[in-house]
Amino acid sequence: MPTQTSTPPKELFSVLAAGAVVLLVVHGLGRFIYTPLLPYLVDDGQFSAANGAAVATWNYLGYLMGAMLAIRWHRIDQIRTLLPVSLAVHVITTLVITQTDNLTFISGSRWLNGVANGMVFVHAPALILEWLVLRNRSSKSGLVYIGVGLGLLVSSGLVTGSADWLEGAERWWPAALLSIPLAWWGAARLVRLEVPVSHHNETGKPVITPLLDRASIPLFLSYAGAGLGYILPMTFLPLLAKLELPEEHWLLDGTWVIVAFCTIPAPWIWNRMGGKIGDLLALKLNFLIQLLGVLAAVVLPGGLGLILCAALVGSTFLGTVLLTQRIGRALHPHQGPRLSAAMVALYGFTQMVGPWLTKQWLDGGGTLVSAFGIGVAALAFGLVFVFFVPSPKPAA
Repeated sequence: MPTQTSTPPKELFSVLAAGAVVLLVVHGLGRFIYTPLLPYLVDDGQFSAANGAAVATWNYLGYLMGAMLAIRWHRIDQIRTLLPVSLAVHVITTLVITQTDNLTFISGSRWLNGVANGMVFVHAPALILEWLVLRNRSSKSGLVYIGVGLGLLVSSGLVTGSADWLEGAERWWPAALLSIPLAWWGAARLVRLEVPVSHHNETGKPVITPLLDRASIPLFLSYAGAGLGYILPMTFLPLLAKLELPEEHWLLDGTWVIVAFCTIPAPWIWNRMGGKIGDLLALKLNFLIQLLGVLAAVVLPGGLGLILCAALVGSTFLGTVLLTQRIGRALHPHQGPRLSAAMVALYGFTQMVGPWLTKQWLDGGGTLVSAFGIGVAALAFGLVFVFFVPSPKPAA
């Protein structure tokens, strides 16, 4: 079995880089590029803000379904097949959306793109974590999420850099073209990883333990709160800036840039924080900071609240993901990708509920800033349940 000393730093870097790249593709160029695009697409007359929320919900529904499919197809041999297929679906659906202004086709493409995103977001980190565990390097697993932060920065640059010379469906072209080489390289590297197909006991039978028990249920509930809490600013923050600030204000695009810059070092920070004070204590601190960020947008309307929300949510939400995934695997070490898929499915469900609730709130006459209160309540809910999660054993 490979060990830490037999894994060259160059190989470790290339594996983590490949994982980061595929997450950059599906999350940065697939999911979250929609957030800075949304105000432009509304201004272009492609759809209204309420319909934009509905399109986001379709994407999150796809994400949920992709994660649920990953629960069904969680074996390593299945991941090796489905990972490149999912990345190909991302590229194709992004190309399709460059060709239409029809709301039905846009919603359908975003739904299918979400399915691919959900599967990749489960399969790639889970495959890499299993590979790292075999080499006694599981503490490095959180670094793969740096790709999400880089994806936010890249998506922000693509949107603002092309804002003046693209319009409507054309605004998706930069993401589509950049996705092609990145998806190909990342998939080609990851499908070659040497990881056993499944865990077996002394008799040669697969090791199976229940997903839900006294240890994991509070963790699942806290993760549900996290999903609903963070998705509101991560979907509507630039739109909120457009509603609250005057035209040409630097925060109209600047909120997303702040999120991106704060997200990039976040996986390294929380990865290291978890190693220093323990993943569980780090997760409690993470929830508290993130809650304060969303609360700032509610109680401090205007530039200050937007900046604090962007900075605090951007610097924490990936930490929630990596810490929760690592705690979950430590609680159920033989579940691996299946546990990760179940958590992402739950996260995906609450992320889908967030834009839907926002649409109902807006259609009912509520304001977008008051809708952020839903996120505050969700994060408070999640924080409470973190205190009921038992201390896990360190990962292998």
